[in-house]
Amino acid sequence: MERPNVRIIASYLPQFHPIPENDEWWGKGFTEWTNVGKATPLFKGHYQPKVPADLGYYDLRVPETREAQAAMAREYGVEGFCYWHYYFGNGKRLLERPFNEVLASGKPDFPFCLGWANHSWEDKQFNKEGGNKLLIEQLYPGEQDYIDHFNIVLPAFKDHRYIRVDDKPLFLIYAPFDIPQVADFIALWQKFAKDNGLQGIHFVANTHKVEDIDPLVKLGFDAVNILRLYHLFFHEYSIVERAVVKVKRLLFKRGQFLDYKKYFKYFQGKEDYLEHCYPCLFPNWDHSPRSGRAGHIFYNSTPQAFKKHAASVLDTVKDKPYQHKIIVLKSWNEWAEGSYIEPDLKYGRGFLEALKEAIEENT
Repeated sequence: MERPNVRIIASYLPQFHPIPENDEWWGKGFTEWTNVGKATPLFKGHYQPKVPADLGYYDLRVPETREAQAAMAREYGVEGFCYWHYYFGNGKRLLERPFNEVLASGKPDFPFCLGWANHSWEDKQFNKEGGNKLLIEQLYPGEQDYIDHFNIVLPAFKDHRYIRVDDKPLFLIYAPFDIPQVADFIALWQKFAKDNGLQGIHFVANTHKVEDIDPLVKLGFDAVNILRLYHLFFHEYSIVERAVVKVKRLLFKRGQFLDYKKYFKYFQGKEDYLEHCYPCLFPNWDHSPRSGRAGHIFYNSTPQAFKKHAASVLDTVKDKPYQHKIIVLKSWNEWAEGSYIEPDLKYGRGFLEALKEAIEENT
Protein backbone atom coordinates (compact mmCIF):
# COMPACT_ATOMS: atom_id res chain seq x y z
CA MET A 1 0.00 0.00 0.00
CA GLU A 2 1.07 3.64 -0.43
CA ARG A 3 2.50 5.39 2.59
CA PRO A 4 -0.47 5.93 4.93
CA ASN A 5 -1.21 9.23 6.62
CA VAL A 6 -0.33 7.75 10.01
CA ARG A 7 2.87 6.47 11.61
CA ILE A 8 2.35 2.99 13.02
CA ILE A 9 5.47 1.69 14.74
CA ALA A 10 5.40 -1.95 15.81
CA SER A 11 7.36 -3.07 18.86
CA TYR A 12 9.55 -6.00 17.87
CA LEU A 13 10.93 -8.78 20.08
CA PRO A 14 14.43 -9.86 18.92
CA GLN A 15 14.34 -12.99 21.06
CA PHE A 16 13.75 -15.87 18.67
CA HIS A 17 17.25 -17.30 18.60
CA PRO A 18 19.25 -19.22 21.23
CA ILE A 19 21.72 -17.43 23.48
CA PRO A 20 24.09 -18.86 26.12
CA GLU A 21 22.20 -17.22 28.97
CA ASN A 22 18.88 -18.83 28.02
CA ASP A 23 20.64 -22.15 27.52
CA GLU A 24 21.89 -21.90 31.08
CA TRP A 25 18.60 -20.74 32.59
CA TRP A 26 16.12 -22.86 30.66
CA GLY A 27 17.97 -25.58 28.77
CA LYS A 28 19.83 -25.94 25.49
CA GLY A 29 18.20 -24.22 22.53
CA PHE A 30 15.48 -22.41 24.49
CA THR A 31 13.63 -19.59 22.76
CA GLU A 32 10.14 -18.15 23.22
CA TRP A 33 8.92 -20.79 20.76
CA THR A 34 9.51 -23.31 23.56
CA ASN A 35 6.78 -21.72 25.66
CA VAL A 36 4.54 -20.96 22.69
CA GLY A 37 4.59 -24.54 21.44
CA LYS A 38 3.70 -26.18 24.77
CA ALA A 39 0.81 -23.85 25.66
CA THR A 40 -2.59 -25.51 26.23
CA PRO A 41 -6.18 -24.22 26.42
CA LEU A 42 -7.23 -23.28 29.97
CA PHE A 43 -10.97 -22.93 29.38
CA LYS A 44 -13.56 -23.53 26.67
CA GLY A 45 -12.89 -21.35 23.66
CA HIS A 46 -9.36 -20.44 24.78
CA TYR A 47 -7.22 -20.25 21.63
CA GLN A 48 -4.03 -22.14 22.50
CA PRO A 49 -1.56 -23.14 21.28
CA LYS A 50 -1.04 -20.34 18.80
CA VAL A 51 0.81 -21.67 15.76
CA PRO A 52 2.66 -19.37 13.32
CA ALA A 53 1.66 -19.69 9.68
CA ASP A 54 3.47 -17.89 6.86
CA LEU A 55 6.78 -17.37 8.68
CA GLY A 56 6.76 -20.57 10.71
CA TYR A 57 8.80 -21.09 13.88
CA TYR A 58 11.50 -18.79 12.63
CA ASP A 59 15.03 -18.09 13.79
CA LEU A 60 15.92 -14.39 13.75
CA ARG A 61 19.52 -15.16 12.85
CA VAL A 62 18.21 -15.92 9.35
CA PRO A 63 18.25 -12.75 7.19
CA GLU A 64 15.51 -14.04 4.88
CA THR A 65 13.14 -14.13 7.85
CA ARG A 66 13.90 -10.52 8.73
CA GLU A 67 13.37 -9.51 5.10
CA ALA A 68 10.04 -11.32 4.97
CA GLN A 69 8.85 -9.64 8.19
CA ALA A 70 9.74 -6.20 6.86
CA ALA A 71 8.03 -6.81 3.52
CA MET A 72 4.89 -7.98 5.29
CA ALA A 73 4.86 -5.03 7.67
CA ARG A 74 5.28 -2.55 4.82
CA GLU A 75 2.50 -4.18 2.79
CA TYR A 76 -0.02 -3.73 5.60
CA GLY A 77 0.77 -0.17 6.64
CA VAL A 78 3.41 -0.44 9.37
CA GLU A 79 6.03 2.31 9.08
CA GLY A 80 8.76 0.50 10.96
CA PHE A 81 9.87 -1.71 13.85
CA CYS A 82 10.84 -0.60 17.34
CA TYR A 83 13.40 -3.22 18.31
CA TRP A 84 13.60 -3.90 22.02
CA HIS A 85 17.10 -3.03 23.16
CA TYR A 86 18.43 -4.83 26.24
CA TYR A 87 21.27 -2.94 27.88
CA PHE A 88 21.82 -3.79 31.56
CA GLY A 89 24.72 -1.48 32.39
CA ASN A 90 28.48 -1.97 32.35
CA GLY A 91 28.30 -2.87 28.67
CA LYS A 92 26.12 -5.94 29.22
CA ARG A 93 23.63 -6.61 26.42
CA LEU A 94 21.35 -9.50 25.52
CA LEU A 95 19.45 -10.48 22.37
CA GLU A 96 21.37 -7.91 20.36
CA ARG A 97 22.37 -10.13 17.44
CA PRO A 98 19.33 -9.71 15.14
CA PHE A 99 19.39 -5.92 15.30
CA ASN A 100 23.19 -5.77 15.03
CA GLU A 101 22.93 -7.77 11.81
CA VAL A 102 20.18 -5.52 10.49
CA LEU A 103 22.36 -2.50 11.22
CA ALA A 104 25.58 -3.94 9.80
CA SER A 105 24.06 -5.44 6.65
CA GLY A 106 21.79 -2.56 5.69
CA LYS A 107 19.00 -5.08 5.24
CA PRO A 108 16.10 -5.05 5.35
CA ASP A 109 15.85 -1.52 4.02
CA PHE A 110 12.98 -0.82 6.39
CA PRO A 111 12.65 1.88 9.07
CA PHE A 112 13.49 1.07 12.67
CA CYS A 113 14.06 2.62 16.07
CA LEU A 114 15.10 1.34 19.49
CA GLY A 115 13.18 0.88 22.71
CA TRP A 116 15.30 0.44 25.83
CA ALA A 117 13.74 -2.41 27.85
CA ASN A 118 15.42 -1.22 31.05
CA HIS A 119 14.20 -3.79 33.54
CA SER A 120 15.69 -6.71 35.42
CA TRP A 121 14.76 -10.25 34.41
CA GLU A 122 13.28 -12.73 36.88
CA ASP A 123 12.49 -16.34 36.15
CA LYS A 124 8.78 -15.85 36.88
CA GLN A 125 8.54 -13.59 33.82
CA PHE A 126 9.34 -16.44 31.45
CA ASN A 127 8.10 -19.68 32.99
CA LYS A 128 5.12 -20.70 35.11
CA GLU A 129 7.45 -22.78 37.27
CA GLY A 130 9.56 -19.73 38.06
CA GLY A 131 9.60 -17.96 41.38
CA ASN A 132 11.38 -14.70 42.08
CA LYS A 133 14.89 -15.70 41.11
CA LEU A 134 16.83 -12.80 39.66
CA LEU A 135 18.33 -13.80 36.31
CA ILE A 136 20.00 -10.54 35.40
CA GLU A 137 19.79 -7.17 37.10
CA GLN A 138 19.29 -3.82 35.42
CA LEU A 139 22.05 -1.51 36.65
CA TYR A 140 22.70 2.22 36.33
CA PRO A 141 26.42 2.63 37.12
CA GLY A 142 26.53 6.36 36.45
CA GLU A 143 27.50 9.02 33.94
CA GLN A 144 30.34 7.18 32.22
CA ASP A 145 28.06 4.22 31.62
CA TYR A 146 25.45 6.55 30.11
CA ILE A 147 28.15 7.83 27.76
CA ASP A 148 29.21 4.29 26.87
CA HIS A 149 25.59 3.36 26.25
CA PHE A 150 25.12 6.37 23.97
CA ASN A 151 28.14 5.38 21.91
CA ILE A 152 26.68 1.89 21.47
CA VAL A 153 23.45 3.21 19.92
CA LEU A 154 24.99 6.15 18.01
CA PRO A 155 25.63 4.14 14.80
CA ALA A 156 21.95 3.21 14.77
CA PHE A 157 20.89 6.84 15.33
CA LYS A 158 22.96 7.86 12.30
CA ASP A 159 21.56 5.16 10.01
CA HIS A 160 19.32 6.51 7.24
CA ARG A 161 16.63 3.98 8.18
CA TYR A 162 16.29 5.21 11.75
CA ILE A 163 12.80 6.55 12.51
CA ARG A 164 12.86 10.27 13.21
CA VAL A 165 10.40 12.74 14.65
CA ASP A 166 11.06 16.38 13.79
CA ASP A 167 14.40 15.16 12.36
CA LYS A 168 15.40 13.60 15.70
CA PRO A 169 15.87 9.84 16.22
CA LEU A 170 13.09 8.35 18.34
CA PHE A 171 14.24 6.52 21.46
CA LEU A 172 11.65 4.87 23.68
CA ILE A 173 12.31 4.04 27.35
CA TYR A 174 10.26 1.26 28.95
CA ALA A 175 10.66 2.23 32.63
CA PRO A 176 11.58 5.93 32.67
CA PHE A 177 11.26 6.47 36.42
CA ASP A 178 13.70 3.64 37.13
CA ILE A 179 16.61 5.68 35.75
CA PRO A 180 18.29 7.65 38.56
CA GLN A 181 18.24 11.40 37.82
CA VAL A 182 16.54 10.65 34.50
CA ALA A 183 16.45 14.36 33.60
CA ASP A 184 20.26 14.44 33.78
CA PHE A 185 20.44 11.30 31.63
CA ILE A 186 18.23 12.93 28.98
CA ALA A 187 20.22 16.17 29.05
CA LEU A 188 23.49 14.26 28.69
CA TRP A 189 22.27 12.27 25.69
CA GLN A 190 20.81 15.38 24.07
CA LYS A 191 24.20 17.09 24.38
CA PHE A 192 26.09 14.14 22.92
CA ALA A 193 23.56 13.81 20.11
CA LYS A 194 24.14 17.41 19.05
CA ASP A 195 27.90 17.03 19.47
CA ASN A 196 27.68 14.14 16.99
CA GLY A 197 25.79 16.02 14.30
CA LEU A 198 22.23 15.09 15.25
CA GLN A 199 19.42 17.57 15.87
CA GLY A 200 18.81 15.91 19.22
CA ILE A 201 16.84 12.86 20.36
CA HIS A 202 13.08 12.45 20.47
CA PHE A 203 12.66 10.75 23.84
CA VAL A 204 9.45 8.79 24.38
CA ALA A 205 8.49 7.49 27.82
CA ASN A 206 6.39 4.38 28.27
CA THR A 207 3.81 4.43 31.06
CA HIS A 208 0.45 2.89 31.93
CA LYS A 209 -0.60 5.75 34.22
CA VAL A 210 -2.10 8.88 32.71
CA GLU A 211 -1.10 10.84 35.80
CA ASP A 212 2.53 10.28 34.77
CA ILE A 213 2.20 12.30 31.55
CA ASP A 214 2.92 15.79 32.88
CA PRO A 215 5.74 14.71 35.24
CA LEU A 216 7.46 12.85 32.40
CA VAL A 217 7.26 15.86 30.09
CA LYS A 218 8.72 18.05 32.85
CA LEU A 219 11.64 15.61 33.15
CA GLY A 220 12.52 16.20 29.50
CA PHE A 221 10.58 13.57 27.56
CA ASP A 222 9.19 14.77 24.26
CA ALA A 223 6.27 12.37 24.23
CA VAL A 224 4.57 9.65 26.24
CA ASN A 225 3.42 6.25 25.03
CA ILE A 226 0.37 5.31 27.08
CA LEU A 227 0.23 1.57 27.62
CA ARG A 228 -3.45 1.11 28.50
CA LEU A 229 -3.35 -2.61 29.18
CA TYR A 230 -2.15 -3.74 32.57
CA HIS A 231 -4.49 -1.46 34.50
CA LEU A 232 -7.43 -3.38 33.04
CA PHE A 233 -6.32 -6.56 34.74
CA PHE A 234 -6.29 -4.83 38.12
CA HIS A 235 -9.22 -2.48 37.62
CA GLU A 236 -11.91 -2.78 40.27
CA TYR A 237 -15.28 -2.31 38.64
CA SER A 238 -17.42 -3.24 41.64
CA ILE A 239 -17.22 -4.59 45.16
CA VAL A 240 -18.32 -8.02 43.94
CA GLU A 241 -15.75 -8.15 41.13
CA ARG A 242 -13.06 -6.96 43.50
CA ALA A 243 -13.82 -9.83 45.87
CA VAL A 244 -13.95 -12.40 43.07
CA VAL A 245 -10.62 -11.26 41.63
CA LYS A 246 -8.99 -11.35 45.07
CA VAL A 247 -10.21 -14.88 45.75
CA LYS A 248 -9.05 -16.16 42.38
CA ARG A 249 -5.61 -14.63 42.82
CA LEU A 250 -5.06 -15.87 46.36
CA LEU A 251 -6.71 -19.29 46.30
CA PHE A 252 -6.40 -20.37 42.70
CA LYS A 253 -3.38 -18.29 41.60
CA ARG A 254 -5.40 -17.35 38.56
CA GLY A 255 -4.99 -14.25 36.45
CA GLN A 256 -7.76 -12.18 34.93
CA PHE A 257 -9.61 -13.61 31.93
CA LEU A 258 -11.29 -10.74 30.05
CA ASP A 259 -13.41 -10.50 26.91
CA TYR A 260 -11.50 -8.51 24.27
CA LYS A 261 -14.70 -7.46 22.52
CA LYS A 262 -15.99 -5.94 25.74
CA TYR A 263 -12.81 -4.30 26.99
CA PHE A 264 -10.90 -3.04 23.96
CA LYS A 265 -12.64 0.32 24.32
CA TYR A 266 -10.61 0.85 27.50
CA PHE A 267 -7.35 0.65 25.52
CA GLN A 268 -7.63 4.37 24.81
CA GLY A 269 -8.66 7.60 26.49
CA LYS A 270 -8.99 11.35 26.04
CA GLU A 271 -5.27 11.85 26.67
CA ASP A 272 -4.48 10.09 23.40
CA TYR A 273 -5.74 13.15 21.51
CA LEU A 274 -2.85 15.21 22.91
CA GLU A 275 -0.07 15.78 20.38
CA HIS A 276 2.62 14.53 22.76
CA CYS A 277 0.74 11.34 23.68
CA TYR A 278 1.20 8.27 21.47
CA PRO A 279 -1.57 5.66 21.84
CA CYS A 280 -1.22 1.89 21.55
CA LEU A 281 -2.83 -0.74 19.37
CA PHE A 282 -3.32 -4.16 20.99
CA PRO A 283 -4.14 -7.14 18.76
CA ASN A 284 -4.50 -9.27 21.90
CA TRP A 285 -2.83 -10.30 25.16
CA ASP A 286 -2.45 -13.82 26.55
CA HIS A 287 0.43 -14.45 28.92
CA SER A 288 -0.51 -18.08 29.60
CA PRO A 289 2.31 -19.61 27.47
CA ARG A 290 4.68 -18.17 30.07
CA SER A 291 2.53 -18.03 33.19
CA GLY A 292 -0.10 -20.76 32.82
CA ARG A 293 -3.32 -20.05 34.74
CA ALA A 294 -1.61 -17.21 36.58
CA GLY A 295 -1.30 -15.30 33.30
CA HIS A 296 -3.68 -12.55 32.33
CA ILE A 297 -5.68 -13.39 29.22
CA PHE A 298 -7.95 -11.68 26.72
CA TYR A 299 -10.27 -13.97 24.80
CA ASN A 300 -12.57 -13.32 21.82
CA SER A 301 -9.89 -11.31 20.06
CA THR A 302 -10.75 -11.46 16.34
CA PRO A 303 -9.70 -9.46 13.28
CA GLN A 304 -13.15 -7.86 13.24
CA ALA A 305 -12.85 -6.67 16.84
CA PHE A 306 -9.28 -5.51 16.27
CA LYS A 307 -10.39 -3.46 13.26
CA LYS A 308 -12.91 -1.61 15.42
CA HIS A 309 -10.23 -0.97 18.01
CA ALA A 310 -7.81 0.23 15.34
CA ALA A 311 -10.39 2.58 13.82
CA SER A 312 -11.04 4.13 17.20
CA VAL A 313 -7.35 4.64 17.93
CA LEU A 314 -6.73 6.09 14.48
CA ASP A 315 -9.36 8.71 15.26
CA THR A 316 -7.25 10.00 18.15
CA VAL A 317 -4.36 11.00 15.86
CA LYS A 318 -6.20 12.27 12.78
CA ASP A 319 -5.85 15.95 13.70
CA LYS A 320 -2.21 15.80 14.77
CA PRO A 321 0.67 17.00 12.57
CA TYR A 322 2.00 14.11 10.50
CA GLN A 323 5.29 13.85 12.42
CA HIS A 324 3.33 13.19 15.61
CA LYS A 325 0.66 10.88 14.19
CA ILE A 326 2.41 8.03 15.94
CA ILE A 327 0.68 4.87 17.14
CA VAL A 328 2.60 2.07 18.82
CA LEU A 329 1.48 -1.39 17.74
CA LYS A 330 1.99 -3.79 20.63
CA SER A 331 3.25 -5.97 19.24
CA TRP A 332 4.57 -7.34 15.97
CA ASN A 333 5.77 -10.69 17.36
CA GLU A 334 5.36 -11.12 21.13
CA TRP A 335 4.02 -14.65 20.64
CA ALA A 336 4.47 -15.83 24.22
CA GLU A 337 2.44 -12.84 25.43
CA GLY A 338 -0.25 -13.45 22.82
CA SER A 339 0.50 -9.97 21.52
CA TYR A 340 1.37 -10.37 17.85
CA ILE A 341 0.06 -9.50 14.42
CA GLU A 342 2.06 -11.95 12.34
CA PRO A 343 -0.03 -14.65 10.61
CA ASP A 344 -1.13 -17.71 12.56
CA LEU A 345 -2.96 -20.87 11.52
CA LYS A 346 -6.34 -19.75 12.86
CA TYR A 347 -6.64 -16.27 11.38
CA GLY A 348 -3.96 -16.24 8.69
CA ARG A 349 -3.29 -12.63 7.77
CA GLY A 350 -6.64 -11.56 9.20
CA PHE A 351 -5.24 -9.12 11.75
CA LEU A 352 -2.91 -7.58 9.18
CA GLU A 353 -5.80 -7.20 6.74
CA ALA A 354 -7.89 -5.62 9.50
CA LEU A 355 -5.13 -3.12 10.20
CA LYS A 356 -4.75 -2.23 6.54
CA GLU A 357 -8.50 -1.78 6.09
CA ALA A 358 -8.74 0.39 9.20
CA ILE A 359 -5.93 2.60 7.93
CA GLU A 360 -7.44 2.95 4.47
CA GLU A 361 -10.89 3.77 5.89
CA ASN A 362 -9.82 6.13 8.67
CA THR A 363 -6.89 8.21 7.40
